Amino acid sequence: MAKSTHAGGPKTPGPPWAWACTLLFAGVTLVAVLPNFSVVLVAFSSAWHATVLPARFTLDNFRLALGHDLTVPSIANSLKYSCLSTLVDVVLGVAIAYVIVRTRVAGRAILDFLVMLPLAVPGLVLAFGYLAMTRDGRLFSFSQPRGKSGPPACHCLLRSAACPIWSARPPPVPADERDVGGGGGKPGCPPLRTTVRITLPLIMANLIAGGLLAFAFAMLEVSDSLVLAQKQAYYPITKAIFELFQLLGDGRFLASALGTWAMLFLGLVIAGASLLLGRKLGAIFRA
Repeated sequence: MAKSTHAGGPKTPGPPWAWACTLLFAGVTLVAVLPNFSVVLVAFSSAWHATVLPARFTLDNFRLALGHDLTVPSIANSLKYSCLSTLVDVVLGVAIAYVIVRTRVAGRAILDFLVMLPLAVPGLVLAFGYLAMTRDGRLFSFSQPRGKSGPPACHCLLRSAACPIWSARPPPVPADERDVGGGGGKPGCPPLRTTVRITLPLIMANLIAGGLLAFAFAMLEVSDSLVLAQKQAYYPITKAIFELFQLLGDGRFLASALGTWAMLFLGLVIAGASLLLGRKLGAIFRA
């Protein structure tokens, strides 16, 4: 009688292979974070030319960056745009996930493909597509970027299109849950109430993590901000960093300082959310 076979589980590599894998991932990580290290070094420097490290270090760049005329309005704009787009992302993400997973509507697979498609399209292409869509005489001409509603509308549109990045798809609910709240032969909760009272609390941690990811994408969106934000009053923080970099003299130092402030802010938001949720964000996104 032949022995039964089973699929092999994970195996621990030997010391040489373990060290090789560690060095490989450490090298890839180092290359990935080098631009961030460079920005931080420039932010702390006052002179850096033809040397490996800055010749002089200073903290004045951070104070001057926050005190510049472009900084405070751009931070307020980014927070406003990001919060608004995150709200739209949450609503659309939950609705799309519900339609794809819980319904039997024809064309669900096509909807799933279409909402994932923006992930393969660069933000610059989306920005120019938005410009073409809002030209005079077009259906969305009322939301042209040169108007007051332009920047918020473009951020909501582009970030909402990418909501499948984080949308938490509700797990299948057993048939018994349809009877929750029922009694005496009466039918239980309708699907909407079941979703609100049972499913949403179960996936709330995933929604919070997804909302943070959408917020981070909106805060640091570069390509569409550079194209669509045409008035200084509506500059987001990324456009303000770009404009500061164009200044002669200490422009690159101020831009790097403001970029470092932005990275620190987002890092604190993600770390705080991880502490509030009581688990690592990687575990929340894990299937």
